[in-house]
Amino acid sequence: MGLVAAFIVVTTGDTPLFWTKRVGLHNILFDMPKFRTMRAKTPQIATHLMADPNLYLTPIGRFLRQTSLDELPQLWSVLKGDMSLVGPRPALFNQDDLVALRTEAGVHELVPGITGWAQINGRDELSVSEKVRFEKEYLQRCYSLKFDAYILMLTLVRVFRKCGVSH
Repeated sequence: MGLVAAFIVVTTGDTPLFWTKRVGLHNILFDMPKFRTMRAKTPQIATHLMADPNLYLTPIGRFLRQTSLDELPQLWSVLKGDMSLVGPRPALFNQDDLVALRTEAGVHELVPGITGWAQINGRDELSVSEKVRFEKEYLQRCYSLKFDAYILMLTLVRVFRKCGVSH
């Protein structure tokens, strides 16, 4: 993590971490750290809503996203109890459509995770409704250590193969 942080500082001249408001358990907001992959003045909206997210990527941002190294600081949120290793990815504070669908499906009752069932089934390629469908399926199978271990294993495979990353 130190090496990643150093590369970010050298290539951007900016702080390696940024904190973003995310929607957690019971739709309560929490601050989540990530390694910086976008320039400092990037609007805080879901990347799929940007006209051209590539305009905002830092010199090593694409690599960090494709390898999911930008997610490593979220281990802090796991230690704090705001997140778990497996669960639905925490929505941005302004992703009202996603939050509403998750609440309707009962998914807001799950602790968000660094990876999840929707992540390994499409990641950036899924529509909001498809994500919620996978998250609801996970909710129905929840509290299975075996299923969580399967998701963690598949996450490593997907990250290695750079599956489902659009930018």
